[in-house]
Amino acid sequence: MKKNILILFVLTLVFSCKNDKQTNGKLNVVTTTSMITDLVTNIGGDNINIQGLMGSGVDPHLYKASEGDVSKLANADLIFYNGLHLEGKLVEVFEKMGSQNINTIAIAEIIDKNTLIGSDYFQSNYDPHIWFDVSYWKQTTEYVVEKLSEAIPEQKATFKANGASYLEKLNALETKLKSTIETLQKEKRILVTAHDAFNYFGKAFGFEVVGLQGLSTATEAGVQDVQKLAAFIIEKDVKAVFVESSVPKRTIEALKAAVNSKGHNVQIGGTLFSDALGNAGTIEGTYIGMFEYNVNTIVNALK
Repeated sequence: MKKNILILFVLTLVFSCKNDKQTNGKLNVVTTTSMITDLVTNIGGDNINIQGLMGSGVDPHLYKASEGDVSKLANADLIFYNGLHLEGKLVEVFEKMGSQNINTIAIAEIIDKNTLIGSDYFQSNYDPHIWFDVSYWKQTTEYVVEKLSEAIPEQKATFKANGASYLEKLNALETKLKSTIETLQKEKRILVTAHDAFNYFGKAFGFEVVGLQGLSTATEAGVQDVQKLAAFIIEKDVKAVFVESSVPKRTIEALKAAVNSKGHNVQIGGTLFSDALGNAGTIEGTYIGMFEYNVNTIVNALK
């Protein structure tokens, strides 16, 4: 019932604001996760007014729109979101807005579904954590360039230039990450985290990835999950496990205690950024900086 009220509220605001959305002659763009906000900012630059709904440390799986968010959505000319049911509690809102010819863009649409990792945790049937494969992020970069160019044709050349520049940075990032990972022995490339946000990372860079809570943080890890994973860590002689910035660390702390109680020493290797970037103004506050930080943290702890 509350969800339906929210949808009706959004659509009412949309139609009431429909004729006067632009601010200072620029399109109002709303993004969901901080990764998408960073991506669209790199391409749109000063040619758009951009507002992100989710900041540092925010879990998109559990995110609920506030009244302020509803107002941002209602006044948006373009809305970029991940799709694949990452933003589970906002999906129906976006779908309803899309059916009313409001420009909502799921960036995951550009990716060939046959290449995605399957998942029973999401209605899309796919793992939505696509940003942890740099090759996918390159595709979404080109898609955002295309969609912004369609919305503001007079700035097409600028968007293409910004996109090309960002693609160069992503290519450099990919090379750097591979070089860093090569310093870690293959048998040590086992990543244990709070939830399975890193499967695309594992697939792209040759890591075995195990998450305590599964793909969605909406699921809770039980005692049996902790004991089973503790046995796995001991069997594989894993030296470090990792907490995540957007997920409570109590489950990983319980896992560490379970492993140590059996006489095996495992450390918490650090905090990784999974479903959200770090604070604005920090290295981890950008997609590229976040990825470099994560890989350095993982490699240094597992060595």
